[in-house]
Amino acid sequence: MTPSAILETAIYADDLDAAESFYGGVLALEKISRAGNRHVFFRCGNSVLLVFNPAETVKPPAPDARLPVPPHGTRGDGHVCFRASEAEIDGWKKRLSEAGVAIEAEFEWPQGGRSIYLRDPAGNSVEFANPAIWGL
Repeated sequence: MTPSAILETAIYADDLDAAESFYGGVLALEKISRAGNRHVFFRCGNSVLLVFNPAETVKPPAPDARLPVPPHGTRGDGHVCFRASEAEIDGWKKRLSEAGVAIEAEFEWPQGGRSIYLRDPAGNSVEFANPAIWGL
C-alpha cells in the first residue's frame, strides 16, 4: 500500500491575521475555519492548507480535549507549492504584482515546467509551479 495523495499541508506563522489576509485575500483560498490565535485552515482544490501559530501548537492538549492532537510546530521558513498551468503562472504574476507582492525568483526547470517563488507575510517560501517540474 502507498498513499495516493497529500490531504493537507502545514505551514507556520506567528501572525495569523497577516496569514489569513494573504492566503484568504491575495490568493483567494476559501477559509474553512479559524480557531483564535491557534490556526486558520484553507481549502485548496482537493487539499487543505493548514496555517498554525507555532507558539500555540507546541502546547500539549488538555487531558479532556475533544480532539487530542499531539503537539507540533517549527520555527523558520517553510515551503508550500501550488499547482499552476503556464497560463495560470502568468495570471498569478499579474495578480501578485497588483497586490504588491514581489516575485523572489522565476525560472524554467531543465526537465520542463516553470516556477515562481514569493514570500508570505511570515517569510514562508510560496511557489507556483507547472506540474511538469515533477513529470506530472
